[in-house]
Amino acid sequence: MPSGQGIGAAQPPALDAPGRLKAILVGSVGNLVEWYDFYCFSAFSLYFASSFFPTQEPTAQMLSTAGIFALGFFIRPVGGWLFGHIGDGMGRRKALMLSVLLMCLGSLVIALTPTYETIGAAAPVVLLLARLLQGLSLGGEYGASATYLSEMATGARRGFYASFQYVTLIGGQLTALLVLLVLQNFVLSDQELRAWGWRLAFLIGALLALIALIMRRDLFETEIFQRQVRARAGGAVGPGRLQDLLRHPREALIVIGLTMGGTLAFYVYTTYMQKFLRLSVGLTDRQTTAVSAASLIFAMLLQPAYGALSDRIGRRPLLIGFGALGTLGTVPLLTAISHARGPWEAFLLIAVAWLIVSGYTSINAVVKAELFPAAIRATGVGLPYAIAVSLFGGSAEYVALWFKSVGLEAGFYWYATAIIACTLLVAVFMRDTKKVSAIDKDLLPLVLE
Repeated sequence: MPSGQGIGAAQPPALDAPGRLKAILVGSVGNLVEWYDFYCFSAFSLYFASSFFPTQEPTAQMLSTAGIFALGFFIRPVGGWLFGHIGDGMGRRKALMLSVLLMCLGSLVIALTPTYETIGAAAPVVLLLARLLQGLSLGGEYGASATYLSEMATGARRGFYASFQYVTLIGGQLTALLVLLVLQNFVLSDQELRAWGWRLAFLIGALLALIALIMRRDLFETEIFQRQVRARAGGAVGPGRLQDLLRHPREALIVIGLTMGGTLAFYVYTTYMQKFLRLSVGLTDRQTTAVSAASLIFAMLLQPAYGALSDRIGRRPLLIGFGALGTLGTVPLLTAISHARGPWEAFLLIAVAWLIVSGYTSINAVVKAELFPAAIRATGVGLPYAIAVSLFGGSAEYVALWFKSVGLEAGFYWYATAIIACTLLVAVFMRDTKKVSAIDKDLLPLVLE
């Protein structure tokens, strides 16, 4: 273990700009791997759904896999609490290492799970248990990662550096789609993909998770957390606990309010859009994958640009922009996409949507981290976020498919609009965290030491 990384050890030497950038990049790479593993389930569900739900027609199969996808989100608040407590009490680095290890296990179980034809009803049960492991892992990853990146970044460029959480989050989904594209076009036939080829993606994910675990072993702990360790030794502060979060109800509610609309919009244009393009627009499997991959590349490029913009004009204007344009534009955009006359038109319309959604995704991690003091930051960011994501993000695909199954697909457009409008209200009445940042308050004693 590198010097200064143990809990209670001496503070590591102050990192220079290259050292900080390396720490941010290493932390981000692990985040990418976690999200790749998690999104493989959605990207490849078109191919493995029949292996676990063989008696259902295609939309019902998608609804069943979407239900398991959603259940993976419902365990995330437990992960947010557990890994938040670890991150606040034992270190951001340790929480990051444990989360990626758990993700590795979940992916490996999915890769090796027998089909319904082999073990009957136990197959979808094992699939669900593996998905719950992944959800537990990802529930902890977000809070620990957002806290680590925000604390490692310098104040003047905190929005820019923290935006790489969503660069790598989107990059994880993009990597899953690229693996699917390679397997579709260069390696396996459609029949082979449906029979066993989908397992390769989860085996790749398990291997990448092990590599990320090794890389995260070399991460230095943040200066802010090291200061918390020294303060605890002096009896000035205790480790983050759930009851400590209850002392910050306003901040926790802001996290939930911002997340509910932002996460719903994000999952509409990522995981659900793949099904939407296939089932509603009528694109082929390969066209669907290509459009999804191209739109994710576009979205990934937007994140640092918006993050840098927030360092200049503040976080709140971007959040209000997302809320206002999302409220006004969701119904027209989804309606237009549903009538797209080909993959290029679908891509351009989804790109317009990402110009709106990136006002939230690029800065949501840093905004939430800037709300809470260091002693409760990982829990404060992770737990309320996980609650909102489990209710509104993870269920987005299932709710959308349910509306479609009862012949009211457009009803989902209005549902999404209403949730985004709630986020707009929160953004209008909150303070700009760039101007009133708890991270800056934590850093002040470090400057004076």
